[in-house]
Amino acid sequence: MEVKLWNDKREREMYENFAELYAIIKATEKLEKAYIRDIISPSEYEIECQKLIVHFKTLASSLKDTVPSIERFADTYKMDCPAAINRLVISGVPATVEHRAAAAASTTTSAAIVAECVQNFITAMDSLKLNMVAVDQVHPLLSDLSSSLSKLTILPPDFEGKTKMKEWIARLSKMGAADELTEQQARQLHFDLESSYNSFMAALPNAGT
Repeated sequence: MEVKLWNDKREREMYENFAELYAIIKATEKLEKAYIRDIISPSEYEIECQKLIVHFKTLASSLKDTVPSIERFADTYKMDCPAAINRLVISGVPATVEHRAAAAASTTTSAAIVAECVQNFITAMDSLKLNMVAVDQVHPLLSDLSSSLSKLTILPPDFEGKTKMKEWIARLSKMGAADELTEQQARQLHFDLESSYNSFMAALPNAGT
């Protein structure tokens, strides 16, 4: 016995759209798995994925009244396509685009922190040259420097600058706010800052910056 899925042209068009939506989701799931398994090149993946995303957005927009939830549609037809749902519904862009954006954001963030570290190094060294040697003047500068160095993940945990700044901060914490560094202490701190700054600048190319 023949089963008729539609009674009129409008219903027929709706089921045809359902079939197309089903096909797009399935195709995207297969494409995502092919990309993850390195079966397809990133450039080929991106072109095909972009096409599927565009088709999906157009179709989903036209079906928003009959298919308000793509996740529910997938559950109804027992599709089990988590990668496709993530790509089409949640992300909306190919994985390659996401990776480039993440890399760019990481590079931008690192560059900003590097600039912050350089500024804090120079500010601390200049302050000592201007004879700003009171504990309540030096301590905040070294704290800012130590904090910015800690944020830069490309530096190893035992980086010379981090260690020396922590030692100086610990030493200053035991002194009174109005106490001042002796001339010898000030010269040693300036030497440690300069040495750490040079090591810092030398470390950047090695870290791929």
